[in-house]
Amino acid sequence: MPKLDAEEREILRSVDAGEWTPVADQKREIARYQDYAKATFRKDRRVNIRISSKDLEALQTRALEEGMPYQTLISSVLHKYISGRLRDSRA
Repeated sequence: MPKLDAEEREILRSVDAGEWTPVADQKREIARYQDYAKATFRKDRRVNIRISSKDLEALQTRALEEGMPYQTLISSVLHKYISGRLRDSRA
């Protein structure tokens, strides 16, 4: 077995400690990330917008949590909004 670096050892420790949980619907999650990847390459227009620094930082943080570029997250949110699939969780 090759030597593990510090990050790899921490991941292994975390898995051994039972800190990881399986994805509930793996096929759905795979399809979701495949859609993100496809959307990333299907861009055919450029749009420039001005938003507050606070909103941009929040978008970047959320995108990092979702594991995608923040531009892809913005595009996804806009697409869901115009297609009627974006819902307010407070409603």
